[in-house]
Parts: sequence; C-alpha cells; structure tokens
Amino acid sequence: MDKNALRLVITEQSKIFKSQKDYIKREIPPFFFDTNKIVAISGVRRCGKSTLLRQIAEKYPQFYYLNFDDERLLNFDAGDFNNILEIFFELFGTTGVFFFDEVQNVDGWEKFVSRLFNERYRIFITGSNAKLLSSELATSLTGRHLTLNLFPFSFREYLSYHDFNLKEFYDTKDKSKIKKYFAQYLEFGGFPEVVKSRNKNELVQLYQDVLIKDLIVRFKIKESKAFRELGLYLLSNISSLVSFNNLQKFLGIKSVTSVKNYFGFLEEAYLLFNVPKFDFSLKKQMINNKKIYAIDSGLYEAVSFKFSHNKGRLLENIVFLELKRRGNEVYYFKDKSECDFLIRRGNKITEAIQVTDSIASPETRRREIAGLTEAIKKHSVKSALILTNDHEEEFRIGSKKIIVMPVWKWLIE
Repeated sequence: MDKNALRLVITEQSKIFKSQKDYIKREIPPFFFDTNKIVAISGVRRCGKSTLLRQIAEKYPQFYYLNFDDERLLNFDAGDFNNILEIFFELFGTTGVFFFDEVQNVDGWEKFVSRLFNERYRIFITGSNAKLLSSELATSLTGRHLTLNLFPFSFREYLSYHDFNLKEFYDTKDKSKIKKYFAQYLEFGGFPEVVKSRNKNELVQLYQDVLIKDLIVRFKIKESKAFRELGLYLLSNISSLVSFNNLQKFLGIKSVTSVKNYFGFLEEAYLLFNVPKFDFSLKKQMINNKKIYAIDSGLYEAVSFKFSHNKGRLLENIVFLELKRRGNEVYYFKDKSECDFLIRRGNKITEAIQVTDSIASPETRRREIAGLTEAIKKHSVKSALILTNDHEEEFRIGSKKIIVMPVWKWLIE
C-alpha cells in the first residue's frame, strides 16, 4: 500500500479518535484497564467497541491508533504492518500503547500483534467476528490475552446516557421515569447511535451491513437468498425453540450441515445466540433443540417479521443478554414443563429464572410456577426468580422462597 496514503489515513483517524470527548463510560471490569496482557474487545458492529477504546485511551497521554474498517485500507496486507510502525514513530514519537480497531480485517494481524507484545508494548484490539478473533488469538497468543465480549448498552448504561441517577430506593416519580425509559429501551434497544437518534432505519442498515459485508461476502455464501431467509426467520422467532432439521426442510436449504454452518456465521457476527437444553450428557445437549436470542431488542423490533407485538419474548431476550453480560453459563430446562433459564456455576445449577409479561391470569401463573417448581426439584436450585413486566411479590414453594420482580428492577440491581 502507498505509504503516503497510509500516512493520511493514520493522521485523519487519529485526529478524529482523539477528539471524541462526549461518550458514555461503559461498565467493564477494572482489571481490563490494568492488565499487561493483550486486551481483545469483541462484539457486534456498532456496539461501541471504538468508544470503549477511547475510554481506555484516556488513561494514556500518548498512544497509537488505527481502524482497519476503512475502505482506504482495502489494499492493506501483512507486509504493510512495518510501514505503520514507521509512520506512527514519525508522526507521534515513541510511546508504548497501541489501539487497533477491527484488526481481523487483515490476514496475519496476530503475528504482528504478537511481535509488538514480545517487544513489551501495551496492546488493545477490537473485532466483530467471534470465530476469526478467538481462533487467531488462541493460535498465536495463547495465555497472553484477555477477551472482553462487549454488548450494546445495558439498561444501566441506557439510564446513565439519560443522566438518570441510580440509587438504592426509588419513589413513585423515579419508578415512573424508569418505566418510561424501559419502554424506550425495549423498542429501540441499546446500540449507542440508535439510543441517540431513535431511528430504526439505522438498525435495518446495520443488519444488512452485517449480513452482506461481514458474512455473505466474507464467507462467499452461494445460497445468499436462503441465508437471508434463515437470518430473518431466526430473528423473527427469538425466545423460541428451533430444530436444524426442521429449518432445513422449511427453508429448502440444501443440507442440515449448511443450516448449521449458516447459523454459525450468524453467531460469529454476534447477531444471534443459541441456548442449549441442560443435560448432563454433552451429546444430548448438542442434538437437542436450541433456543434463539438476538443481540438487541431494537434490532428485533426493526427487522423481524411479526404479526403482533410479543412483550414476553422481548423481556426474555433482554434477560438473556443481561445474563450473558454478567458472565453466566446459561441453559433452558424442559421436561414435563419448561423453565426459561438455568444458571450453571461449576458442576451445579445454582439459579432458575422464568420470564413472562405477566402472571395476572391463573393459567399463566400455574404454567410459570410449574416450570420453575420442576426445575427447582430436579436440580436442587438455591435461587429462583420470576421476572415480569411490572409485578412484584414473594411466595414459597415448599421451603424455597420465590421472588417475583419487574425485569427493569432486576436489570439495575
């Protein structure tokens, strides 16, 4: 790549990056700021990875920055990495910290990063593809990196953006405000730019960008129409059980293997997640139907094909995302009845959670409690929750206390 063109890109990007001042600080573990290891921040496009880099960069008076998700860098290859160093040293002098955005766009990046690490530089990188980033890190940088999976704004971060002061007790006026913000959060989700604009068209464009640029083009998917239909179908059926065999027949995709591969691509781009049914047999976990969740409630609202609003599905999706943010290992339970989430720590199931819009009707209340009761008994669960849109109470199942609370309240605990 032409060195002068590269110098221009670095100069312009660095100026823009350093000028960012007005941003919401993300809630991340403090040790990610202080570690001497390579920090890899991974997550869906536009979830705020670059802004988080800027937050980290505040700690350093001098640093180098380059974003590889720039059309001017299409001809950049591994042979240009040394030119980067020369330009950095020439423009900014000598410092010990590198920030690289969307580094997975360049083949061979991991060898360059490994060289910098061996020379005792501090390195922070981001990427939008889980498999590419994790496999390359595992191959070349084993034991020398920490990975942070970044999601769109949590509800706590959403409230922070709106300058709402989180505290221990909330009066009626506070609760009214929180409920208003929570309704917006359900509808528009947590992508930072959409939180600001409240423009759902941006979510549609984001979805198309990920589908086409990150997946269809990158993985050279020939059945692009079937792949698009699969993505739309799954996004339209969040919080539902799906079977790869049934999807293959329903969508007319050439093989079940193709369905699994396509779903894997959607997961790698962080658009969708799957939750397995809990079983002590790993083989059964692999072959049982999966529950599907989306990266963001706003994305579901903007893109999915639906005939009616289903708040229960949205609430369940939001709870799943928060469980993932908190680093939980998540399963669903299904026997005679169903329970939405089982949380596993070590070799034990420690928590069972049901999510529903309301338990006002006797039928819904019986169904939700039946699934929770069965899960509690089968796994000797210590903690049990029913999360609803706006209901709060406590009751007992035998000796076990069941807490019922609004999702919004659980999210900000």
